[in-house]
Amino acid sequence: MKHVTIAIVTGASSGMGREFVKLLDKEPVTLDEIWVIARRGERLKELAKEVHTKLVPIEADLSGSEASAVLGYMLKEKKPSVKFLINCAGFGKIGKINNLPLIDQLSMVKVNCLALTEMTGLVLPYMAKKSRIINLASAASFLPQPGFAVYAATKSYVLSFSRALNQELAHTNIRVTAVCPGPVKTEFFNLAEQTGTVPAYKKLVMADPVKVVKKAYRDSIAGKNISVYSGTMKAFHVLAKLIPHELILKFF
Repeated sequence: MKHVTIAIVTGASSGMGREFVKLLDKEPVTLDEIWVIARRGERLKELAKEVHTKLVPIEADLSGSEASAVLGYMLKEKKPSVKFLINCAGFGKIGKINNLPLIDQLSMVKVNCLALTEMTGLVLPYMAKKSRIINLASAASFLPQPGFAVYAATKSYVLSFSRALNQELAHTNIRVTAVCPGPVKTEFFNLAEQTGTVPAYKKLVMADPVKVVKKAYRDSIAGKNISVYSGTMKAFHVLAKLIPHELILKFF
């Protein structure tokens, strides 16, 4: 019995996830199907009309247990060979901790950390050598961010988790890449600004999601453990390593 070769993309209904699906559809990789996971099923149906590769939609909310239950069942049933796992699902809310609803804070942790970890654990047994895991982190992972504290902390988790997993899987040649862009022009900030305002300096360095995704894909194929888009964010990454965080935080 021939196993189908697939990619799995979470958060595929918009933003970076959607762009990754469109990129995989064009790349010369042999994929029989792309399994796409998101809350908005109608968006997934629209996306299916834009690509040639067969999309298998999984309409589920990653903050709950439904997505993992459905995905787990499908993996056991079809036993696919997973070429790519791309964890793009995630969100952020701007605001100080004592002003943000607790349910929003916990949801960020559930989607950005717990769901990503669960997806990875479920899918890994179905990944062959030379497969790739791409986890969407953020330049916010480089240091604490007052006013964006929970989101930045969750992305620090994603970065640390990805780098450690990359080392653990080195003998299998499965590479894990943490994608750490700065602000990207997606719907992300529509939700983030429901509870606060994006600083002007972040709006000035907003990146094109198509370009960010292309670089992330190239870095993943090259086996890099981190993908940082733009010279500005690369400089920020270096500064966050060299300058004590206590000093940087005085400017927030």
